[in-house]
Amino acid sequence: MSLASVRAFFAAKAPDIAIIELQTSTATVALAAEAHGVAPGQIAKTLAFRIAERNVLIVARGDARIDNQKMKECFGAKSRMLDAQTVVELTSHPVGGVCPFGLATPLSVYCDRSLLAFDEVLPAAGATHSAVRITPQRLAELVDAEWIDVCQEVETEPC
Repeated sequence: MSLASVRAFFAAKAPDIAIIELQTSTATVALAAEAHGVAPGQIAKTLAFRIAERNVLIVARGDARIDNQKMKECFGAKSRMLDAQTVVELTSHPVGGVCPFGLATPLSVYCDRSLLAFDEVLPAAGATHSAVRITPQRLAELVDAEWIDVCQEVETEPC
C-alpha cells in the first residue's frame, strides 16, 4: 500500500506536488542526499516513537540527532523508538521510506524546528526510492503537524 497511499494522499491534498521515483535506493540519509544532490540536512527523516501510551511521528532534518532530554521535556514522558515491524504496521511504509503522508493509522505528527534551516526539504514518499520536494511549512500544514524543538543543535561547517 505504501507508495500507493502516498500517491492517493497527494492526489487528494496537494496535486501540485510530484513524487520523485529513482532507480537507486534512498533508504538512508546519505543515500538520499547523494541521489538528490542535496545536503544531508535537507533530507527530512521521519522517526517513529512510543511516548507514554501513544505512538507519534517526528520529522527532522537528516543530519540532526534527537535530544532525549528535550524529548522528555517536550512530551512529559520518556520516549523510545519503535521497531521496524511496528513502524510498517502503523504507517504502511517500510523503514527507509517512512513519511508522514498516506498513513495506515492516524498518528500525531510533529516537525522539529531543525527543518526550518532550509527553504526546501525532501521527505521520503512511502518507498525506499521515492521522495517529494516541499517547503517545511507546507509539509507541516499538509499533515497537520505541530512544531517542536527536540533535536540537538547541528554544527554547520563554515563556508
